[in-house]
Order: sequence, then C-alpha cells, then structure tokens
Amino acid sequence: MGSLKEELLKPIWHAFTALDLDRSGKVSKSQLKVLSHNLCTLLNVPHDPVALEEHFRDDDEGPVSNQGYMPYLNRFILEKVQGNFDKVEFNKMCWTLCAKKNLKKSTLFLSEDDAFKVWVIFNFLSEDKYPLVIVPEEIEYLLKKLTEAMGLGWHQEQFEHYKIGLDAGWEGLSAWDLILLIGSGQFSKGMDRQTVSMAVNEVFNELILDVLKQGYMWKKGHKRKNWTERWFVLKPNIISYYVSEDLKDKRGDIALDANCSVEALPDKDGKKCLFLIKSLEKCFEISASDKKKKQEWIHAIQTTVNLLRLGNPPLHKEARQKRKELRQKLQAEQEELERQMKELQVANENKQKELETVRMQLEEAAARASEEEKKRLQTQMELQDRFSLELEREKMVRQKMEEQVAQKSSELEQYFQRVQELEEMYKQLQEALEDEKQARQDEETVRRLQGRLLEEESTKRAELEKWHLEQQQTIQMTEAEKQELENQRIIKERALQVAMQQLEQLELERKQALEQYQEVKKKLEVAASNTKSWKDKVAQHEGLIRLIEPGSKNPHLITNWGPAAFTEAELEQREKSWKGKRTTSEQ
Repeated sequence: MGSLKEELLKPIWHAFTALDLDRSGKVSKSQLKVLSHNLCTLLNVPHDPVALEEHFRDDDEGPVSNQGYMPYLNRFILEKVQGNFDKVEFNKMCWTLCAKKNLKKSTLFLSEDDAFKVWVIFNFLSEDKYPLVIVPEEIEYLLKKLTEAMGLGWHQEQFEHYKIGLDAGWEGLSAWDLILLIGSGQFSKGMDRQTVSMAVNEVFNELILDVLKQGYMWKKGHKRKNWTERWFVLKPNIISYYVSEDLKDKRGDIALDANCSVEALPDKDGKKCLFLIKSLEKCFEISASDKKKKQEWIHAIQTTVNLLRLGNPPLHKEARQKRKELRQKLQAEQEELERQMKELQVANENKQKELETVRMQLEEAAARASEEEKKRLQTQMELQDRFSLELEREKMVRQKMEEQVAQKSSELEQYFQRVQELEEMYKQLQEALEDEKQARQDEETVRRLQGRLLEEESTKRAELEKWHLEQQQTIQMTEAEKQELENQRIIKERALQVAMQQLEQLELERKQALEQYQEVKKKLEVAASNTKSWKDKVAQHEGLIRLIEPGSKNPHLITNWGPAAFTEAELEQREKSWKGKRTTSEQ
C-alpha cells in the first residue's frame, strides 16, 4: 500500500503544482474540490462531498497549501484506493492539467502521446522526494532501454559528455527536462519519429504496464481444436490474448501462479515450435513463429512463474528497488564520510590550537628568559656602578692618606713614643687579614650566585630544547598530519631560532659583562696591591704610623679592595631573592 501511495502522489503533485499558477505554494479551494472529485472518480473511491465541504469550509481564509491539502488527500482518497483502477486514465487526467503549462510541443521530436508516456516513466523512475527529479543513474538506465528498443548501440562516452556539460550542483532532471532531452533526438540520431515512438511505447509497456513480453502466436482452441492467431501479452501474473495488437478485442486470459509450468512440445498437426502452458484448470497449446520466439516465450513465462513462487516483484521493479537501495547506501556512506571528515577537521583544529598554545608558551618562556636576563644585566650594571663608587672612595682615601703622611713626616722624632701605637697597628693588620679572608669568602659566595644564574640559564635552554623536541615528536606523530602541520612547524622553528639567537646574544652580553667585571676586579687588585706596597714602604721608612680613616656606625664587610658597599645582611637578602627567582623559574 505504501508503494502504491507514493506512486499516486507523484502525478497528483504535478497536478497540484500546475494549478499553482503564481507559484506561491497554494491553490484555490474550488480547484482543489474539482481535483478531488476527479481523483475519486478515476481511483474508484467513494466520493464524500460532506467531508470535502467540511475540510474546505467557507470560513477558511485564502487558498490551501500543499501541506493543508495532504491530510484530506491521505485520509479520504489515498487510504481508500484498492488498486482496481485504470492507471493510464489516472495519469492522463494529471497530465492534462500540467502539460498545457509546461510542455513545449514545437521543439519536440515526440508526439504528445509519447511525451505523456515519458512523463509517466519519469514518475516511475524519479526519487521519492519533492520537487521530483530523476537522478543521472536512472536517466542512463532509461536512455539505455530506449536505445536498445531502437536497435542502437549505447554510447557511454556521449552520456558522460552530456553530464559534464551540466552544472556542477546538478542533481537530476525534471519531467519536462527529460521530455525535452528525449524529444531533442540527442541520443536517437538517425532514427525517425516512428522508431522513437515505438521505442518509447515498448519501454512504457514494460515499466508502467508491466508487459514483460508481447507478440503474435497461434493458440489451439479447447472446443473446436482449431488454431487461431492471437496477440499475446505477458504480465507478472497473467497472460492475456487479443484479436490484434490494438488490444481492443480481448479473447481471454491465462492466470499464472506458483503451480503453473511451461514445457516444449514436439511438432504436430502441421504446427511447429509448440509449447504447453499448464495451470490448475486448463492447459494451453501455443505455437510460436520460430524456434527463437519459442525459447524466448518459454524463458519469459518460466521466469515469471519462478518470481511468483518466490514472491518477488517483476525484474524491472526489483532492479529499480536495488538501484534505489544502492543510491541510499552510497548516500549514507557519503554522509558518513563527510561526518568523519568533519571530525578530522575538528581534530585538526584542536591540534592547531594545541600547537598555538605550545607556541605561546614558548614565546612566554622566551619573554621570561629575556626579562630575567635584563634583570641580571641591570644587577650587574648596579654592581659595576658600586665598584666605580668604591674606586672613587679609594682615591679619596689615598689622597687623605697622602695628606696624613705629609703631616706625620714632621713627627718622626716621636717615633719611640709611638711603639705602642705600632703594636696596635700590628693587631689592626691582623684584623685586616681576617677581613680580607672574609672578603674572599664573600667573593666566593658571589661566584656561587653567578654559577646559579648560569645553571638557571642552562635550565631555560634545556626547556627550550625540550619544547623543540616535543614539537618534533608532535610533527612525527602521524604522517597524515605532517603536510598540514609543516607550515606551523616552520613558523615555530623560526620563532625558536629567533629565541635561540636572542639567547646567544644574551649569552654574549653576559660574557662581555663578565669580562668587564674581571677587568674592574683586576684594576681593584692592582690598586689594593699599590696601597699595600705603599703601606709597607711607609712602615719601613717612616716608622710607626697610624692611618686615620673615616669610620662607619654600622659594621661593614671588608674586601681586598677596601670596605664593601653592602653589609652581610644585605648579601644574605640578595641570596634569598636569587634563590626565590630560581625556584619560580623551575616551576
């Protein structure tokens, strides 16, 4: 019932569309009432004017849309169809409504009757979705059937060339496009109108009227036992025979079922190419015109009986169903493939986001390393400034000492009185040695701090190399993503190279700053050496001298260059600050 309903809906859709003159999707109620009455008449469905008037009552506003007409059509007409109606007349009624609006007779190589048959074939082969179109596979199938019926060979290249000339988004042809294609003679060149008409009629009989085979044969009578020539028509469950091929005078039927059989008979009674059709009620002796026709009829009848036994539909309907199922399967596979492609695209976008996150982390790490390097350079510059101040102070102390030496030179006669001061100076020298030893320990502490800075720098470099290795591993994870991630990898490698160059530049600047520090340190050592030698000389030549220097209220560290610019508490505070920065960078 479902397939019959779909088969009936297609011609009705054409009729409804033809009545929609302004293409608004709606038809006036009066036209739909006439259409419904004609449908009931042709489909042998009892006409219910009360239900019709109730459905299209006068208080409804405006025309009725396709969706508004479908409930009435399904409930009061299509659900009551039993199949005992004339399909051709039903289709002709719908054809009459839509042909005037859409058919272009002047350019067709087909008669109006042939165009009607092509239109009915279109409805049979079109997809079950609206607006109706016939897909390329069904167009190819129909054109093959027509060329075979005309006795021509099928040219696949010509059809492929025809498909290439159509739009890229083309899904199929409408009924009128199909009529125009067949009527243009593009695939029937060299054939006259009569040959094309015969081919269309043959395909129409097979696909629409379910005529599996037809032709003239001789039949033996059951009463008179005489032989009479009849026009036989084989359908899926019956063989009808007529006086002539115009099908006007029907003489009888041979009902076919699963119990029927067909077998060849030897020649007799002057008749050749005999075969026998057995049914439960009667047996029919038939004589074909030649052996080829005989075998064709036996094979066709036997195939029909086998299909009845298996409960299968006719071969052309079964083939159409298989083609439709194959298209649905291919469409499902295509949708699944598109879904997988979308999933891959989403995964690829996620990968790109992850790589972008890694790149941003690399940039942040490089920025942090640059900031730490700037801080280290700033600290180093501050230390250099302090060293410069210490040198200035040392110069001032030296000048004051020279002034004091000039003052003390007049007091040489008091040498013996100041022996005690000499002993005290000796003790102060011992303390100075201890202070110098402490200063060396402080210098070693500073060196260890510098070593920690170098370790932090190497740790940053190891992190950069680790990120670089992770990037390489990410790129090698799958060959399928390699080409897509190649550009991102090149960008990251360039960014990494820039970061490495910046790191090398910072390393070079650090080395230069260290060299400057060494030079300053050497200068301080030379100055300290000169001061010490000068003190020794003064002690040797001048005798007991007590150098008076400006003191400090707070205890200060003494380095080998003199009093330090910072206290031991300040040094411990700086060491804790450096340790905290190192712990933060390692996390």
